[in-house]
Amino acid sequence: MGKEIKRILYGGDYNPNQWPREVWKEDMRIFRDARINSATINVFSWAKIQPSEEKYDFSELDEIVKMLSEEDYDIVLATSTGAVPAWMARKYPEVERTDFDGKHHKFGQRHNACPNSEIFRKYSAALAAKLAERYASNPHVKCWHVSNEYGGTCYCENCEKAFRVWLRKKYGTLDAVNQAWNTEFWGHTFYDWEEIVAPNALGEGLWDGRSAFAGMSIDYKRFNSDSMLQNYMDERDAIRKYDKEAVITTNLMGTYKELDYFKWAKEMDIVSWDNYPAYNTPWSLTAMRHDLMRGLKDAPFLLMEQTPSQQNWQPYNSLKRPGQMRAQSYQTIAHGADSIQFFQLRRSVGACEKFHGAVISHAGTEATRVFREVQELGKELERLSDLIPGSRNESQVGIVFDWDNYWGLEYTSGPSVDLRYEEQIHSYYEYFYEKNISVDMIPVDGDFSRYKMIVAPVLYMVKEGMKEALEAFVREGGVLVTTYMSGIVDQSDNVYLGGYPGPLRELAGLWVEEIDALAPEQKNGVKLVDGTNCSCNLVCERMHLEGAEALGVYEEDFYAGEPAAARNCFGKGRVYYIGTQLEKNGKAHILNMAAKDAAVESIVADSAGLEITCRKQGEKTFCFVMNFKEEERKLPAVFAGKTDLLKGNVLTETMTLKKYDVFLVEI
Repeated sequence: MGKEIKRILYGGDYNPNQWPREVWKEDMRIFRDARINSATINVFSWAKIQPSEEKYDFSELDEIVKMLSEEDYDIVLATSTGAVPAWMARKYPEVERTDFDGKHHKFGQRHNACPNSEIFRKYSAALAAKLAERYASNPHVKCWHVSNEYGGTCYCENCEKAFRVWLRKKYGTLDAVNQAWNTEFWGHTFYDWEEIVAPNALGEGLWDGRSAFAGMSIDYKRFNSDSMLQNYMDERDAIRKYDKEAVITTNLMGTYKELDYFKWAKEMDIVSWDNYPAYNTPWSLTAMRHDLMRGLKDAPFLLMEQTPSQQNWQPYNSLKRPGQMRAQSYQTIAHGADSIQFFQLRRSVGACEKFHGAVISHAGTEATRVFREVQELGKELERLSDLIPGSRNESQVGIVFDWDNYWGLEYTSGPSVDLRYEEQIHSYYEYFYEKNISVDMIPVDGDFSRYKMIVAPVLYMVKEGMKEALEAFVREGGVLVTTYMSGIVDQSDNVYLGGYPGPLRELAGLWVEEIDALAPEQKNGVKLVDGTNCSCNLVCERMHLEGAEALGVYEEDFYAGEPAAARNCFGKGRVYYIGTQLEKNGKAHILNMAAKDAAVESIVADSAGLEITCRKQGEKTFCFVMNFKEEERKLPAVFAGKTDLLKGNVLTETMTLKKYDVFLVEI
């Protein structure tokens, strides 16, 4: 392809339209010193390039594209449709969203368009087409950035009508809808499609986006995700008419709940996302989100945004400590990124993101700590552009992540409000992260045969085909780990009768009679078969074994002595079922057994608290060795004598890594 990206993209969101021309020239000089080679432009410029319904003005954007092209930048050109212009909202008020409480919004903020507004769909696609027609021939335009951080939900009449159409396509008949949503409950049976209204606070809504009928809430989430995906596809298709070569993407947001990213990824050329951990976000959770973004297409991804210093949207916007931005960037690359992009390149002078960090601060000079760190990283990335892009991460363990389960688990009424899907997935991911066992985050319809071990925590919703896929995996020798709150409902949130875990009952070799919810101040104890004692909380399932062997029993309450965890042989493989939320050490104890059964081992045995993550390029393996702990850590002996590709130093057995130190080694 003539527009192939051949280097690590290094740059970020750039808004020269916010500054006088004399600043542009200075920016180019400073960015050149930082080795910046890419810029994302035109993200929120719809109002400027289309000042009225009939008029377009590309003169300033022409200047910006010309300047960046002359500087040999790889340009990420956004369609700027993340916020509608004021004229559109005034003339066509129906283009604005209606929120969960039923309030129809006026012009303001961003992500402010109803995804099912025909006006929005018409003008957004038209703008994308005009941009592509004008700039597709420019060889520096390597990537198209559609809209920005899609999100939110609309409950307006446009969406209500479109929801009915969506339901007709999905179910065919009203009888099927009534059965799926169990509308016999509370006597809410529908006899006409027009009787179905959006499940917001004016109708079936309860709280937190839920409704009295979880099946309806989940279907509305699916519908809303599909509606916004159609917006993306409208613009993508408009661009593709003029540009057959550049990749097209939109920036995702990690484990963002509202959109089914596995479905979205099928329509994207490359996944990109924005990484904004808080001051106290565990490094393992950030790593998991990177792995999820890589897993969406099972391919390297682009980091579209991170901050070089501090954020401004969070309650506590701490500065990144010296070396932290560099270490965070290398963790990103280690887990599959082929770019490091910042929001923003120059700090805005006003509005709600004026305190968001930037390569050039309000001081307007490169004589800052942040700029020096950006410059240092830029020089190092230049040396890696022939090594890293396109390389792959390889894993023997897959962890299932599924948006239907995300919605289903958190929309259900009971057993505990503290059941949070991302937290549950992360608590299992953390085990592998700390042991430096590479993990792929995989969909429920992924290729399980690629892995030795599959972990599927809180697999609450078992959809069509999942039972058969998991059974085939275990039957052929795979090791499956699943947990409480699994196999309970179908795709419409209707319970599988006959005992939990429903379709997984034979596979797990047990059935669950009751689920006890423990309040935050409550806990129980579990005694494992080898005598190890550990505590548990959140939920305790009362299970009956049907061929499985108990791995531990409860120590307290009326179900003391009953199994808390079990293992079942199925075909050539094994299934581990954990019926309660074990404390970290107890969970690790059982996962150690499962990993041993699966013959899964750490990348480096003596990693001593370091994060070690590898990418492979042909026959070469590149290991990123990183310390995110407060204490210094000894370099594993296996790396002694190797050369650090970042600094060119030969590593020795006596070396240690201070906090935020990073080595890159080829093995």
